[in-house]
Amino acid sequence: MNGKPEMIKTTYREAAREGLRDALARDPRVFLMGEDVGHYGGCFAVSKGLLQEFGPERIRDTPLSELAFTGMGIGAAMGGMRPIVEIMTVNFSLLALDQILNNAATLLHMSGGQFNVPLVIRMATGAGKQLAAQHAHSLEGWYAHIPGIRVVSPATLADVRGMLWTALEDPDPVLIFENNTLYTMEGELAVDAGPVDIDHARVLREGSDVSIITYSASLHKSLAAAETLAGEGISAEVIDLRTLRPLDDATIMGSVAKTHRALIVDEGWRSGGISAEISARIVEQAFYELDAPVERLCSAEVPIPYARHMEQAAIPQAESIVATVKRMVKSHG
Repeated sequence: MNGKPEMIKTTYREAAREGLRDALARDPRVFLMGEDVGHYGGCFAVSKGLLQEFGPERIRDTPLSELAFTGMGIGAAMGGMRPIVEIMTVNFSLLALDQILNNAATLLHMSGGQFNVPLVIRMATGAGKQLAAQHAHSLEGWYAHIPGIRVVSPATLADVRGMLWTALEDPDPVLIFENNTLYTMEGELAVDAGPVDIDHARVLREGSDVSIITYSASLHKSLAAAETLAGEGISAEVIDLRTLRPLDDATIMGSVAKTHRALIVDEGWRSGGISAEISARIVEQAFYELDAPVERLCSAEVPIPYARHMEQAAIPQAESIVATVKRMVKSHG
């Protein structure tokens, strides 16, 4: 016996489904609701088979009204249930923004601390699948601007499997952003995988020359870039933020203090995005640790194109991460 956990080969989609199944089995108050989550099995097939397993009371198809069924989820949470609301894509969540911002995020404050809203909202985010400009933006940085909610973005199989139950235990609203390009990602997951921490970022690759700070699908591009850079004598540390609100400043600043350079890779737009917030915090808290200006690599400030070659050009790629790091190290060596 080597003490290592038994592993199984699976996909991000199947790990997400197992997280849903586990939550539904753990607590009879948990139910899933959203467009096409039942009979169709979910827009990205994450909930496929759960209707047959748990029945229509627990897996509830809704009308095509994000504002309405998000509001129903808020009411159910206030009534003692533990709803999981699925919104097909992040762009559609804007139709429910009134409920998320003006109700879910504020009711604890507006009630003088009397009413928590233990609601979890899951949605697909990100570009790369040719879903065009009304389905493929990365708006999680917008939501990270709002007090009263937690924003998480699982990039690994273990996190998409384990973040859901931890989110359901939170007395306040949690938004989970799953990048749609990750659903087919294959990997290994511990057979006994379970709930995970959603308070801390994680250093997934140690390095000494530059800190690459990222999350979601850009994590895997950053890890690939770090491997390429290692072959050229540049040691890149890669941080998976995991949670965008609240940000784990300690992990970020600890890394910057070690490497003295920071590149933030964010699939959201540059102007006013989460990358700007992280950059500002580094300058505020770790300015004298820096040997070079903080850099950001973000999506082009255009609606996400449909054509594949244009879509790929619009979002950060491993090659652009490599080029940016090389320039940073060369210019400020």
